[in-house]
Amino acid sequence: MLEMKPWYQSKTVWGALIAIGSPLLRHAGFDLGSAEEAELADALTTLAGTLGGLLALYGRLSATKGVGG
Repeated sequence: MLEMKPWYQSKTVWGALIAIGSPLLRHAGFDLGSAEEAELADALTTLAGTLGGLLALYGRLSATKGVGG
């Protein structure tokens, strides 16, 4: 595994966070099945990647200095 990606694009990280949060949700009266947990992980991964891309684009467009090496 040589390629790196941000933590928020990892389905494993989102799955772990959902697995941690699911018992808390159950305690609050919401019951997520395994299929819903998987769908939620996919949706959050997509959302986080999209937000990360939009933030990067905004940062580049609003920058006052160019990129140099």
